Amino acid sequence: MINDDQVREALSRSIRVIINNIKTTVEETPPELLADIMRKGIILAGGGSLIRGLDRLVADQSGMPVRMMEDPLTAVVRGTGIVLEDIEALRDVLIESHYENDLT
Repeated sequence: MINDDQVREALSRSIRVIINNIKTTVEETPPELLADIMRKGIILAGGGSLIRGLDRLVADQSGMPVRMMEDPLTAVVRGTGIVLEDIEALRDVLIESHYENDLT
């Protein structure tokens, strides 16, 4: 059996890394894009976004509004499906994999 404090301690380093990466990204974001992010906020997705209080912590540490994606557990899969439905139209914004030839 583990308690809340042990879980919090186990997650604290990973959460600190996430917060630091958000701060670094904000610092490197061009001002015109940052204005949109400040207005619209950060959207959390994935299973980690379900950690209670993570949205408030990110908002406090980043100074930006934060909200959770509707159905965060399936957000990445749904987004991937959207890309795959029209991959040719989105090819210019996709990142080429260095491992592409290894998969064939």
